Amino acid sequence: MARRVGRASTQISATGTSTTDAARASVVTAVTAAPSLAAGRRSGRGFTLLEILVVVVIIGIVLAGAILSLGATGKDRALEQERDRLAAIAAYVRERGAMLTLEYGIRCGSHGYRFTYYDNRLLRWLPETVDDTLRPRRLPAGLRLRLVVEGREIVLNDTALTINPASTLPPGGTLSALGSGVTSLNVTTSDDSPQIMLFSNGDTNAFSLTLERENTGRSATLQSTQDGTLQVGDIIEAAR
Repeated sequence: MARRVGRASTQISATGTSTTDAARASVVTAVTAAPSLAAGRRSGRGFTLLEILVVVVIIGIVLAGAILSLGATGKDRALEQERDRLAAIAAYVRERGAMLTLEYGIRCGSHGYRFTYYDNRLLRWLPETVDDTLRPRRLPAGLRLRLVVEGREIVLNDTALTINPASTLPPGGTLSALGSGVTSLNVTTSDDSPQIMLFSNGDTNAFSLTLERENTGRSATLQSTQDGTLQVGDIIEAAR
């Protein structure tokens, strides 16, 4: 038996347009208008949560960089590191001198320092060139040294950091240079003579060595004490 397929009639409006076409036009209009309405609501609502999070992250990165450059306490990180390095190397060279019965010293310039030792055979100061820990040190840009010995400020010059090649023979501490029979340390006839003395028996001359940040007044000081220990000072700001 054949089936009859019914066909819905399409109603025609008075204007001659079918109701189906009118419905389609309404849907298209609504879809087209949706983005503009959403944009209007978004502009009225302000920033999204994602945008705010991005701004917060950027601010956090900037603040973290500032904190790392100045240190967690807001002080000069480079200055603090150089102070701690100098204190550690001074402690090391004193232990080395006590073990080898060798007299050491620190020769300072305006922007660095190096270590020398007293040769008992040649009876003069020589640069330390064997132990890499005691190699000449240059301070980072913007830092400088200020030295007071026996209550008198010493005029420092970076020419003091230059090692004369003729002074490196014999290099460093040798067996001929060891011994405790030093009765007079002549510090006026050698270009390698130190301003700071670190004797093998643990004594030092009276000194105050200050690391300071140029044009800021920020500084840290290492100084000897009467019992022979080295006092490491905190970083301080100049009074304004």
